[in-house]
Amino acid sequence: MDAWFQDEARFGQQNTTTRLWAKRRTRPRAVKQQQFDYADLFGSVCPSRGIDEAIVVPWVNKEIMIEHLKQISRVT
Repeated sequence: MDAWFQDEARFGQQNTTTRLWAKRRTRPRAVKQQQFDYADLFGSVCPSRGIDEAIVVPWVNKEIMIEHLKQISRVT
C-alpha cells in the first residue's frame, strides 16, 4: 500500500496600487484594472516510490478533484 500526499494551491496576479503623476497635495482619481487572473494547481506525491502527479486547472470543483484522483490511480 502506497501513501500519497496531496495539496491544492492557487497562483495568480492581483493588480497593484495605481500610481500617476500629479501636483503635490492633490488627490486625482484614476481608473484601475480591477480583475485578476489565477490558476489552481492540484499536486500529489508518493515519497516511497518517488513519483508525483499534478494538474493545473482554471477553477476548482468536485469533477476536477475526481479527475485528479483518477490521474493518481492510473500511475499506481
